[in-house]
Amino acid sequence: MARLSKAGVMNKHQPEDFLSLRAASAMASREIKLGFRSAWAYSFMALFVLLSLALLLIQQQSSGGYTGTTGAVMNLLLYLLPLMALLLGSFSIAAEREEGGWQLLSTYPISTCGYVTGKFAGTLAVLLIIVAAGFGLSGLVSFLVTQTYTFSTYILFLTFSACLIVSFLSLSLLIGALSSNRWQALTLSVAVWFLLVLGWPTLIIAVLGMLPYLWIKPVLMTLVFLNPAELSRLFLVIKLGGGAVLGPEYYKWVGLMAQPEGTLIFLSVSTVWMVLLLGLSAWIMQRRRTHV
Repeated sequence: MARLSKAGVMNKHQPEDFLSLRAASAMASREIKLGFRSAWAYSFMALFVLLSLALLLIQQQSSGGYTGTTGAVMNLLLYLLPLMALLLGSFSIAAEREEGGWQLLSTYPISTCGYVTGKFAGTLAVLLIIVAAGFGLSGLVSFLVTQTYTFSTYILFLTFSACLIVSFLSLSLLIGALSSNRWQALTLSVAVWFLLVLGWPTLIIAVLGMLPYLWIKPVLMTLVFLNPAELSRLFLVIKLGGGAVLGPEYYKWVGLMAQPEGTLIFLSVSTVWMVLLLGLSAWIMQRRRTHV
């Protein structure tokens, strides 16, 4: 907090509109500095670098395109990245509320949207740097030694990882806004991660089993768009040429997503997810701010 005041960003005599962008920029800069002072960031970075090198060895056994080995690599990323984003993002806001930092910031003329945007941008930068360190090292080893990744596969894995981080980081800020302390944030983050990443297939089977046959396809597509982990997973499988493994319920959708328009649809849905969740987080924080 003192660092922000020292930078002159929290001068309460300046107009709020003028502060919005500067406050968001200052919050982002502060989150990056705090992020890399935390042992969490370096633990995740070491884990991700180790994982990316292990994935490189696993991917070496693949013959290209979508295979069982590629699916294993994708699933490992799907387990780790959402959990990293959920924990770092939700703790960022919950810890500040628990320690009284948010109550102090609420007395300054800084907009809640600027606060949430700065939190999102700063934490996103930390997570992307962690992923870039892991993928950068494995990509360098692949380019110089093993020739494991083709350029297109490498870009697809990077896009898949970045979209997972953006979607789940947006969700984590909403969890942080709803939580009063770190314990609540941890509980909610793990529960959401379990539901969207591990429990989703079981939930889909249970729901679809109770529906008439004609409803199965539209409900299945709706559920896919409601889960960023599932949407990202299907997008990567289809782009790697493995759409046939998804089953007849997805045939029409696979044809659409395999086209260039499918990439635009995927990016558009991810953007809508991000905007809606950040807007909802800011709204909740603003409501609580008025009661400080």
